[in-house]
Amino acid sequence: MAARRRTRPGGFKKDSWSDHYTHAAQKTGYPARSVFKLQEIQRKFRLIKKGRRVLDLGCAPGSWLLYAAELTGPRGWVTGLDLKAVTVSLPPFVAAFVMDVFSEDPADWDAVGENFDVVLSDMAPDTTGARDVDAARSLQLCDQAFSIAQARLTPGGSFVCKIFFGADAKAFTETVAEAFAGVKLFKPAASRKASREIYIVATGKK
Repeated sequence: MAARRRTRPGGFKKDSWSDHYTHAAQKTGYPARSVFKLQEIQRKFRLIKKGRRVLDLGCAPGSWLLYAAELTGPRGWVTGLDLKAVTVSLPPFVAAFVMDVFSEDPADWDAVGENFDVVLSDMAPDTTGARDVDAARSLQLCDQAFSIAQARLTPGGSFVCKIFFGADAKAFTETVAEAFAGVKLFKPAASRKASREIYIVATGKK
């Protein structure tokens, strides 16, 4: 199971995978269009601030890492995890680890650290085309992201998690709500219209 964003490489073919967001990302130096989703979330909720610590789960190819680093500045710290290596150039206050979020090796998590102010998860499974299967796989990643957020967030911290909307999404959202002071559902305009993805934005970790 992949714990990374799925993007298609290069080119400007006129298909559903190449739209004005894709073009804009390449023109502004980001490796993927997903950066605009985080920008919309940030504009609406103002989660990432100067000097803060951010953990990005499923960070490849690096767009969210780069944008989060712009927001934290050099006095902050941004850490990313993904099964795939991040190959773009990163600032010195950003670290990207090739690592499975399901790792049970304490040394892995010691390297990642803790006391983060924001945990982001844009993880998505390899899709099968079967909605129920894809939703179940998405939920498994979300459950793990939530567990990591509970363990690694500071009190009052924030959690952003992408989930494929399905029968269990409501129950998962309610579980998150029990651990945070506020929870909102948000679908960025940059999300593809046909996509069933939605973002859970939780603030004020209890």
